[in-house]
Amino acid sequence: MPKIFFLPHVSIIPNGKIVNAKTNESILDVALKNKINIEHACEKSCCCTTCHCIIKKGFSSLSKITEKEEDALDKAWGLSINSRLSCQAKLGIKDLIVEIPIYNLHM
Repeated sequence: MPKIFFLPHVSIIPNGKIVNAKTNESILDVALKNKINIEHACEKSCCCTTCHCIIKKGFSSLSKITEKEEDALDKAWGLSINSRLSCQAKLGIKDLIVEIPIYNLHM
């Protein structure tokens, strides 16, 4: 059972949080189940970038990125080589460290 460490975010989780997850769950679903309110304006349909996150550790264990997700990510603020949409990135077996950017498309 992988764990996700969400790094501190000034307004969403000021102290950060470590949560348990299941393989094949999306990062967003795990966050929402654990009361980490990552914005997701398109309701998980891969049409916006409000759930953009940066994977600081464990990137290679996530599901393969799709072309649709790559296209959506092109609009994200603070894009990184390890950026993913949390609604699309499904967990593998490794633990993750996840950063939620301070800014998103709506902020």
